[in-house]
Amino acid sequence: MTHDLNDYAEKRDFAQTPEPQEKGGGAPDGGKPAFVIQKHQSSTLHYDFRLEVRGVLTSWAVPKGPSMDPRQKRLAVPTEDHPLAYAEFEGVIPDGEYGAGTVIVWDRGTYRNLRVEKEQDGPSMEEALAEGKVEVWLEGEKVRGGFALIQTGNGEDARWLLIKLRDGEADARRNPVATEPDSVLSGRSIEEVRDEEGRAQEKN
Repeated sequence: MTHDLNDYAEKRDFAQTPEPQEKGGGAPDGGKPAFVIQKHQSSTLHYDFRLEVRGVLTSWAVPKGPSMDPRQKRLAVPTEDHPLAYAEFEGVIPDGEYGAGTVIVWDRGTYRNLRVEKEQDGPSMEEALAEGKVEVWLEGEKVRGGFALIQTGNGEDARWLLIKLRDGEADARRNPVATEPDSVLSGRSIEEVRDEEGRAQEKN
């Protein structure tokens, strides 16, 4: 995980895509680092899980989205770092562009590094990512509590698992992916964003 935006820029034609090119500002809420989960209907529906680390959004694609059940291990595939400004991006990435499809901000908030809190001389986020063991406490509008990201495999075979930790926010009966599908930023569904953006493009 590189913590730079070279791969992000190389994969995009900013004359075509509405995705942000600028790096953007820091996290809100007194400097606490940000997280965002974006619902992304591209060739397949998935959820992009992003943590602010060293000035960029370190990112994973989670096909099934986060689970509040600690027994569920959700595949999380590393993707390129994104600029902080991406945390507020909603819109339609045009056909022919990388990641073509519709994006909404499904959840957002701030997070804490739990390993620093729990371990003596606990690792920074950069060190935890390098070790392949991240534990964070999310303060989102839909998703709250402790989550672990655990790396399995190395190199091109590297995959991560996103797992809910056992704490007071764990609830196997709650499934926000199914029951709370819309954007926390605009209140729109992914279908509404797709249709509204499509009509706007037709007018232009």
